[in-house]
Amino acid sequence: MDDGDLLILSADDVRELLDGREGEVMQAVVDAYVAHAEGRTEVPHSTFLRVPGRPRDRVMALPAYLDGSRPVAGIKWISSFPGNRELGLERASAVVVLNSPDTGRPQAMLEGSLISARRTAASAAVAALHLCSSAPDPALGVVGCGVINDEVVRFLLAARPGVERLLVHDLERAQAERFAAGWRRRQRGLRVEVVDGAAGVLASGRLVSIATTALEPHIDDLSSCPAGTTILHISLRDLSPDTVLRCVNITDDADHVCRAQTSLHLAEQQVGHRAFIAGTLGDILRGRLRGRPDDDALVVFSPFGLGILDLAVARLAVELAGSTGRGFVLQGFLRGAAVVAQGAGA
Repeated sequence: MDDGDLLILSADDVRELLDGREGEVMQAVVDAYVAHAEGRTEVPHSTFLRVPGRPRDRVMALPAYLDGSRPVAGIKWISSFPGNRELGLERASAVVVLNSPDTGRPQAMLEGSLISARRTAASAAVAALHLCSSAPDPALGVVGCGVINDEVVRFLLAARPGVERLLVHDLERAQAERFAAGWRRRQRGLRVEVVDGAAGVLASGRLVSIATTALEPHIDDLSSCPAGTTILHISLRDLSPDTVLRCVNITDDADHVCRAQTSLHLAEQQVGHRAFIAGTLGDILRGRLRGRPDDDALVVFSPFGLGILDLAVARLAVELAGSTGRGFVLQGFLRGAAVVAQGAGA
């Protein structure tokens, strides 16, 4: 590509480039977390655009810079409109723009909802590998049967091949049945059960992923969880503050996650401090923090979802596109330097 050209990767391009590369996506996420823990990132707070009178609808901007041997800057612009499902559309849609860290010029634009889902799932899988009890458990439970948990299951099955049972719950029973049927087709030998109620999933095994569209806490009792349970609290607003305060809490960045009325933010407001947060996944990956104090502890991973993860996975897709020829190059998207100089002197 020449300077001034723009690489465009559609959803089909991103899917084709990343399918079967769960290990590489997870490594990109690990590298980003380590860089963040070492202070080699810039991650401004996300900006939320709300639609007046529609509290469930929002658009978020996540700008970020990721340093290293292949530095990258950029932004994810992602919307969440739950009502889209009634129109036959996906709840989330997004675009990721990658900029040159040297000139600031945009170099690539990617369909971002798949990037976002897979970096979220990779983050969950990395957390599970480092937070789960050492005691073997063949069960995996999910609360919320949407795109995010679909990707979480895919990444967890790749990371933890010993999973034999999948227990699923969604407020919409039909959605849970579709989710279960899909995994029965895709993973022969996996026993998939639809469970009535989140409590049934929480009681089913020691690894549970929660990814819903909840705006406020709806789970205030974890007493049914087996000893040593790890909860991947992906959607951030499902657990009550009192529940959070009774767990060992790991996040990706305390400053980011204690905002926007997340469960951890509500817990902070209740007690006036953040001492209930044990540390970050980046600290664990660097060996500066143990993932769990003991095998019986109830550990909750609540990741805000840092923009550096989107950049890391988008950069991987762009690099793969360069080696495969995938995508479309929009030539001359930017004005050349000579034109800019002429205009500046006019």
